[in-house]
Amino acid sequence: MAKKSRSGHSVSQDLPEAELEVLACLWNAGALTAGEIRKQLESYRPMAHGSVLTLLNRLSEKGLVKREKSGQGKSFAYRATRGPKSTHRRILQKLRQRIFGGNSVAIVASLLESQPTSPEEIEELKALIERLEQNQNLEDK
Repeated sequence: MAKKSRSGHSVSQDLPEAELEVLACLWNAGALTAGEIRKQLESYRPMAHGSVLTLLNRLSEKGLVKREKSGQGKSFAYRATRGPKSTHRRILQKLRQRIFGGNSVAIVASLLESQPTSPEEIEELKALIERLEQNQNLEDK
């Protein structure tokens, strides 16, 4: 069953790229004004202030952001209402199926080989693999 927004409209499982980029700003920074979002997006998606407000209003209609007084004059700060994990999972599942033929190892290898991996990241990956192995062992019992 499709999720419903506060206005009763179905919330799409797929967000347009521009809406997703605005949400990513909020996930990374917490609460931001429309002007702050515009500045963060400026280097790769320049847009007018009104366009950012339109995207924020759409996300608000979908129940994905909420607005609150920013304390900076008449402006509002916007905050994501949920974390990024479910969206990340959905995007990666599609990418894995469409581009990598369902092969999880291929997508991870591609990510790791596309740029240098720090020693800290390698340690995090080792810990993740250990957790996955432990969970698999628990499921096998």
